[in-house]
This record gives sequence, structure tokens and C-alpha cells, in this order.
Amino acid sequence: MSLKILALTAAFAFAAAALAQDKPMHMNQDMPMHMNMQMDMSKPMGDQGPSSQAFAEANAKMHKDMAIEMTGNTDADFVRSMIPHHQGAIEMAKIELQYGKDPDIRKLAEAVIKAQEAEIADMNAWLKAHGK
Repeated sequence: MSLKILALTAAFAFAAAALAQDKPMHMNQDMPMHMNMQMDMSKPMGDQGPSSQAFAEANAKMHKDMAIEMTGNTDADFVRSMIPHHQGAIEMAKIELQYGKDPDIRKLAEAVIKAQEAEIADMNAWLKAHGK
């Protein structure tokens, strides 16, 4: 068996084990340290311009903030996860307004901000009303 096939087989086994434990591979404490390292999602792949950097940073923050501790209460976990998801959409829409040029997309970004802010307010009100 070639070294390449052996390495691919080992990687597949680690991934399967992580999935079987319902843990993302980067969160599996049983894996060797070098396999736990995550990519820096705050740096864009491809273009490194200002808008690409801003999108990458907004995306990384959104995903970090969405990594909540699950409670088993589906309703609360959904709402607590969706708030940072919607906030991420707002941040990305603001980047569009800062750098974008297409009037139709800029109008869409403004609508996204308005809708997402309203939904975040609704979700925060639900959390408060339900003691979450």
C-alpha cells in the first residue's frame, strides 16, 4: 500500500470517527494537535482587497458567534444561533454599501439590513419573553 493511500485512509478514518461522535473534526479532542488546527477564516482565499478582507472578517465573526453551547431546547438553540447569523448578514450588507456599485444590489443590501434588524429584534424579544 502506498504512503499516499495510507495517509488518505487514515484521514478518512479520523473524519469518520469525528462524525460518529457528532463533533466537528476541528473540535475533536482525541485527535493529534496538528489535526485540530483550523484555517484562519478571517483571511480571504483569492482576492486580498479591502472588500474581500471585510467579507472574510465578517464571515469569521459570524461563524465564531454562531458556535453556541447547545442546550437541547431546539427553539432557544435555533434563535440563539440565528441572531449572529442575521447579524452577519447585516455586516455583509454594510460591506456591500461601503464598496458595492450596482444600484440594484445596494438597494437589496439596504432591504437585508432592515429585514434582519427586525428579525433580530423579534428573536431577542422571544428570548426575553421565554427566559432564555
